[in-house]
Amino acid sequence: MTAPAVTPSLVEHFEHGLESPICLTWELTYACNLACVHCLSASGRRDPRELSTRACKDIIDELERMQVFYVNIGGGEPTVRDDFWELVDYATAHHVGVKFSTNGLRITPEVAARLAASDYVDVQISLDGATAEVNDPIRGKGSFDMAVRALENLSAAGFADTKISVVATRHNIDQLDDFAALAARYGATLRITRLRPSGRGVDVWDDLHPTAAQQRQLYDWLVAKGDGVLTGDSFFHLAPLGESGALAGLNMCGAGRVVCLIDPVGDVYACPFAIHDQFLAGNVLTDGGFDQVWKHSKLFNELRSPTAGGACASCPLYDTCRGGCMAAKFFTGLPMDGPDPECVRGFGEQALAGDRQKPRPSSDHSRGKRSSTRQSLTLLNPAKPPKRLCDESPV
Repeated sequence: MTAPAVTPSLVEHFEHGLESPICLTWELTYACNLACVHCLSASGRRDPRELSTRACKDIIDELERMQVFYVNIGGGEPTVRDDFWELVDYATAHHVGVKFSTNGLRITPEVAARLAASDYVDVQISLDGATAEVNDPIRGKGSFDMAVRALENLSAAGFADTKISVVATRHNIDQLDDFAALAARYGATLRITRLRPSGRGVDVWDDLHPTAAQQRQLYDWLVAKGDGVLTGDSFFHLAPLGESGALAGLNMCGAGRVVCLIDPVGDVYACPFAIHDQFLAGNVLTDGGFDQVWKHSKLFNELRSPTAGGACASCPLYDTCRGGCMAAKFFTGLPMDGPDPECVRGFGEQALAGDRQKPRPSSDHSRGKRSSTRQSLTLLNPAKPPKRLCDESPV
């Protein structure tokens, strides 16, 4: 008798990569009016090599041919590009939906009305505190009020289902109910993501990431009250805390398999949280286009190859978290085949207590000198005026 064919699981299928990414992040610019202490791309100043409008449209044409359904546009603050709305219109006209993240800077009543008229654009407003007292030390003075104004404008214009995006920190875990209430007030959907030690986050992660008790608090809240709350695959490292499938998501690292990043100069990285030369797969301008990089880069092919699971493979809970987040391990100086730094069994905490050297991001677009962790959290102003205006503000 012939044995029945074994159908691979969705995770096993995704581990070998897809013909096109499910989640493509595209940072259009490093220019930003804020200086968030945990910014994953260390944004602030515009890169003079930023892709031209024509080059961006060529990428969109390629995404259409690859049948990429939507792109997550970020930065920096993407709306500061003069051609931002032109590119949004071009993408939607070519069947590539747009989800863009903004601090709310340019979401005026007029812009909100324009967005409300589109069926193919999703807007995500970034907030890291349900009050200015919690939010502004992380994102900058006045940033809470700016974000709330954007939410008010979108709500008044009738924009359906704005997203409020929150990075979970030890300062805002107690505000989860308040975030949910804020979303309900504006007819929005709450999105909660994990703090990664990427970009400027390398300097603040040790002091800013939720404690082990807060990780449990976050998990319990998501299980009890998280219906309708978006998390993507941010918290698959918490999956071992409960029943299989209790948290929505793939429970695997999708870097180079179903996820990747295009940066403002056309470099393609395995993951939005892994902007480092070690995770650079190629460049859309010099390596034959995005399709070529996605399908044939050496790095992506390596990431899609079977792995033994490393030190975590013998853990009885390995199948629930698959060893955790690649970027979190790398930027905290932990071995790539070791436990996630926030491993719920405590193995990451043990590893963090040992000798480690944290890699620096490959590029830094911060305005002025990088501050130490505690200075960053108070958002001190530069001691000297900037040499050039664009070093202080891109708008």
